[in-house]
Amino acid sequence: MGEAMPGSTVPRRQLGRHLRELRTDARLTLRLAARKLEWSEAKMWRIESGLTSMRSHDVQTMCGIYGAPEETTKALVGLARESKARGWWHAFGDTIPEGFDVFSSLEGAASQMSIYRGDVVPGLLQTEEYARAIIRAAHSDADEEEIQRRVRLRMARQRLVTRVTAPPWLRVVLDEALLHRPIGAGTVMARQLRHLAEVSTRDNVAIRVIPTKAGAHRGLLSRSFTILRFPQGGDGKETEPPTVYADGDTGDLYLDRPHEIAQYDAAFTDMWDTSLSEEASRSLLTELAETHEQG
Repeated sequence: MGEAMPGSTVPRRQLGRHLRELRTDARLTLRLAARKLEWSEAKMWRIESGLTSMRSHDVQTMCGIYGAPEETTKALVGLARESKARGWWHAFGDTIPEGFDVFSSLEGAASQMSIYRGDVVPGLLQTEEYARAIIRAAHSDADEEEIQRRVRLRMARQRLVTRVTAPPWLRVVLDEALLHRPIGAGTVMARQLRHLAEVSTRDNVAIRVIPTKAGAHRGLLSRSFTILRFPQGGDGKETEPPTVYADGDTGDLYLDRPHEIAQYDAAFTDMWDTSLSEEASRSLLTELAETHEQG
């Protein structure tokens, strides 16, 4: 067991969250688990809170006591190794299996998300047809069963937006260019844009579009990204530090240092202020849906 490391805390926080879930699933209290491991409760709390790095051997021991499946144990050992890195660029297929979706876990814990997309509609707001077209393009070698599995997972994630208890607050900025790009047939794109217009009327979702006529903006100089913020504890402080997530072909980038968050916050605020209002954006979405349908 080591001290907290410099750099990104994301892998440590993810590791702690999953170990806590495994302990709970095994019906073990913190005290009982600590006794079985011959550790102090304070040490257990630090592990589950992501405040300290871990040795692979200790993770394997905990997973054994909790009855974790072999694949889960392998994934958590991979996270333990990643937790010692200075920063974190998670490339699927490296130490952590692809099926172990790190981002979905962060997404599920978030209370607020600020999302910028310049390429495609965010996964949380995609229709099933649109998602299938995107996934098929990204995984051209996959068979239909695998495509359908990925589509089901994406659709399941969307329950976050509509859940009754504390749904996350979403602020979404979309570049107008992606709304013109035909994904699937014209009717697929039309239904997708109408879905965006409809979901933007929810109390917990605000969507704005940066019009093409706005010219250069800060989003053009960065990849698409999501800023995640987490619920506040009883002391009024966030239970976890804000995190920026950006995905790409070569891996997933996670940032949580204060100056990095400030930089992305400033970029998002600039794009939000440059965008059309929510009402004007909704009208544009409806107008473009009709264009795709006629198209």
